[in-house]
Amino acid sequence: MKKVVSLIAAAGLTAAAILGAGLLWGAAAFLGAVLSGGSGFWFASAAASVLCCIPFFLSFEKRAPSAGELVLIAVMTAFSAAGRFIFAPVPFFKPVSAIVALAARHLGPQVGFMIGALSAVISNIWFGQGPWTPFQMLCWGLIGATAGILGKHGWISKPLPLCIFGVASGIGYSFIMDVWTVLSMNGSFSGELWIAAIISAAPVTAVYCVSNVVFLLALNKPLGKKLERLKTKYGIFTSDGGNIT
Repeated sequence: MKKVVSLIAAAGLTAAAILGAGLLWGAAAFLGAVLSGGSGFWFASAAASVLCCIPFFLSFEKRAPSAGELVLIAVMTAFSAAGRFIFAPVPFFKPVSAIVALAARHLGPQVGFMIGALSAVISNIWFGQGPWTPFQMLCWGLIGATAGILGKHGWISKPLPLCIFGVASGIGYSFIMDVWTVLSMNGSFSGELWIAAIISAAPVTAVYCVSNVVFLLALNKPLGKKLERLKTKYGIFTSDGGNIT
């Protein structure tokens, strides 16, 4: 019974985080479009994605992170970006979400958001920067923040909840990125086109989900042990790291 409650809680918090960010993004984008006379929805949406990231960055800055913490964040960001580069020949099968989620689970939600958002910026130096970058920053940042929150409560410490999170994050990533797909094709947002994009992207979303599950299970123990050892050895991330067993 306890496992069932944990699974429901994990799924509920993931959905709530994605929905909350989506509502915030939608409100900011709609306001920007109205103020620009309806012609700037594309720009307003990208700007809204960036604005959604700012509270996380400011919150992290208030922590006054140590040099050791900053180094570990840089290393995990580089690891995530390198993983995306290494698996570039395999379409849509990338370890970024898994690395971000596992890092966040052990280091906390604020750090998870930072690693996720920075992974998009850094890896797109190779894959190409563009108006889609803020959407990727928001997606991977939210995946990190959500994993960090769930990790602090020990709700994704077991393989099954971790797999459920992998599937949920893959679907959430696709849903948000399909907003950009509609904007790039139509110049403005359309609910009907968005639903059509989600349906047409279902095979790609399935690959996202499978890759998340595969990399989460493969990296869970080795990466987790390494992060916990570094935390203990250097006394970093002791205040907001996840409760990991």
